[in-house]
Amino acid sequence: MEHSEYFDNLKNAMVALEKDAVVSTTEKSLEAGIGPLEIIENGLLPGLETIGEMFEDEEIFLPELMKSAQIFQGAMDLLQPKIQEMGTDVKKKGTVVIGTVKGDMHYIGKNIVKLLMETSGFDVHDLGVDVDPFAFIIKADEVKADMIALSALLTTTLIGQKDVIEALEGQGKREKYKVLLGGGAVTKAWADEIGADGYAENAYGAVELAKSIMAS
Repeated sequence: MEHSEYFDNLKNAMVALEKDAVVSTTEKSLEAGIGPLEIIENGLLPGLETIGEMFEDEEIFLPELMKSAQIFQGAMDLLQPKIQEMGTDVKKKGTVVIGTVKGDMHYIGKNIVKLLMETSGFDVHDLGVDVDPFAFIIKADEVKADMIALSALLTTTLIGQKDVIEALEGQGKREKYKVLLGGGAVTKAWADEIGADGYAENAYGAVELAKSIMAS
């Protein structure tokens, strides 16, 4: 079977909310020699993105969204150990505070970014979801962070990213931290508009962006 077929099967199983099919296809993909990051990026995430779009269009509702998160976690239980094996003996690159902004309860994409950043050598402090703007700053001060990474999946919660930047400016700390944006509702235009230091379209892009910032 071609790799693309595994990815298509994974995506379709995610959209159909078929837990057993997702887990078994994940196992078969690993057995076929496909890397865990490829499985996430090309199979699981496209399925989750479709589910997110369906939720925003009110084709599905919160119970289905929560079920998709549980199914995804079932696949991640298989993939995470493989990813962590790839990240052994990685030199520390920097410290990141990450979270989903106020009003937004989405966490799957954020959790993937956290995992990949940790695998790549970053010390990541996850504040979870629905995070108050000032909580990001308090934590960043506490752990002497280099970056604050803000996730927003809904267009209605994008303003939460702007609120964090304005809170930093209000405290005279804007130059102290690099602010990175991500999430389904975020665009480069929005990141530029509110004065963020960077925007990533996906989890891999977020890690590469963080690496480039720390190397500059």
